[in-house]
Amino acid sequence: MRLTNTLGATLAVAATAAAGSAATAPASRWYRSLDKPRWQPPPAAFPAVWTPLYGLIALAGARALNRTQGAERAGFAWTYGADLLLNAGWTALFFRARRPRLALAELAALNAANLALTTRAWRADRVAGAALLPYVAWTGFATALNAAIAARNPGR
Repeated sequence: MRLTNTLGATLAVAATAAAGSAATAPASRWYRSLDKPRWQPPPAAFPAVWTPLYGLIALAGARALNRTQGAERAGFAWTYGADLLLNAGWTALFFRARRPRLALAELAALNAANLALTTRAWRADRVAGAALLPYVAWTGFATALNAAIAARNPGR
């Protein structure tokens, strides 16, 4: 792997993780007051899941960037950046803006971006595409959880 691609993907993912972590507030009075489904994982599960997911996202990005060039590389890089922005944006909408319904709409956009990113990564390198599959699965779960919270908390 080229060091610049590995470093660039890692830094982009680290910035996304830092932004998301800074905006997350599961101990806030507002979040604790929400009616949440019984199947919601405990707060400690989220960093335990996201840490390896972010590692896989960085790995996929570096591998795909190493195996593409020209327009294909530019398209992957744009999709990768858009996906990471949407990833960080969800946390700000849900926890900081306190808008579960708006966050759910943003998750729909993130899911579409995830599928586009996974498709591009898969075309570039099957390992890169496969590395993104747990991320796609987790955001699918997050969508179901966000939808349940939005439905249980109308007007919030």
